[in-house]
Amino acid sequence: MRPRQFDLIAFDWDGTLFDSTAIIVRCIQAAVRDVGGREPTAEQASWVIGMGLMQALAHAAPDVPPEHYPRLGERYRHHYWAHQHDISLFDGVLPLLDELRDRHHWLAVATGKSRRGLDEALQAVELQGLFDGSRTADETAGKPHPLMLQELMREFGVDPARTLMIGDTTHDLQMAVNAGCASVGVSYGAHDPAGFAEFQPRFVAHSVAELRRWLAEHA
Repeated sequence: MRPRQFDLIAFDWDGTLFDSTAIIVRCIQAAVRDVGGREPTAEQASWVIGMGLMQALAHAAPDVPPEHYPRLGERYRHHYWAHQHDISLFDGVLPLLDELRDRHHWLAVATGKSRRGLDEALQAVELQGLFDGSRTADETAGKPHPLMLQELMREFGVDPARTLMIGDTTHDLQMAVNAGCASVGVSYGAHDPAGFAEFQPRFVAHSVAELRRWLAEHA
C-alpha cells in the first residue's frame, strides 16, 4: 500500500457524490418563475450550485427584489423536497468511499446544502457511518469562503497540506485554494471543467471510476 498523502478528504455533495444537478436546476428555474422573476437559463442556474441557498438564488434571479427572497427560498425548497427521492448516488460512489475508509482516511462533506437537507440525505441506510464530519452552508460561511474547510481541519487536527477537497464546481476549487488545500475536480457535475484550470486542481476526473483510480494511486 502506498503511503497516505491526505489524512482528510472532503467531498462536495450535489454533482460530486449525488446525481442531482439537473433536478436542482429545474427547481431553481421553477422557484424564480413562481415569484415572477425572469427564468434563468440552465447554464445560469447550474453555475450557482454549491453556494448557500439564498446567495445562489440571488445570483440566479437578479431581477427579483430582496424582499421576495424569503418567498423565493420557500418555493425552491418546495420544489426540491418534492423531488428529493428522485436523486441517487452516482454509480461507484459507495465502493469509492468504502475503499477510502479502509485506508483510514477521515471523510467529510463540505456542501452548500442546508443542515436539514444533508442530514435527511445521510439517513439513507447505505450512507450511515460513512462520513466522520460535515459542514453546511447554513451553519458556517458559504463557498468559496474557506471557513468550511478550516473548521473541518480544526475538528480533525489536520493541516492544509494533508487535506484534499473534491468537487464539481469552481466554488469548490476556489474554496480549496482559499484554505491552502489541494483539490480534485470532477467534470460530470454542475460546472464546465474548462474553468477549473486556474485553480490548479491535482486532477480532473471525468467519471467516478477515474476518481476512484486516481485516489487509489495518489491519495
